[in-house]
Amino acid sequence: MNYQKLDAALAMALNDVSDLEASTLDIFIHTEPVLDAEAVAVLENLGISVASSGKDVFTAKLPPNAIAHLSQQPWVKHLKLSQQLRFAKPSFIPRSAM
Repeated sequence: MNYQKLDAALAMALNDVSDLEASTLDIFIHTEPVLDAEAVAVLENLGISVASSGKDVFTAKLPPNAIAHLSQQPWVKHLKLSQQLRFAKPSFIPRSAM
């Protein structure tokens, strides 16, 4: 696995996984802008649609072993863990609302 291509959250999530085959993680795959036929084949074999040309960010739900394989591909720039977003409490309340 090439840890230089993983964001910190993804690296930590991979360390916490107990079953490398059964568990999956939602990730963003950032690639080179133009993919060759071999790169397209790798992504499609993982179930990732590459129908849109010019696309360089893909989303996928993959097991850790597939993430490790992707991290070693030269056309993959970096991999990020997709995380649940939460609404932030507003810290500013206008005086007119008081």
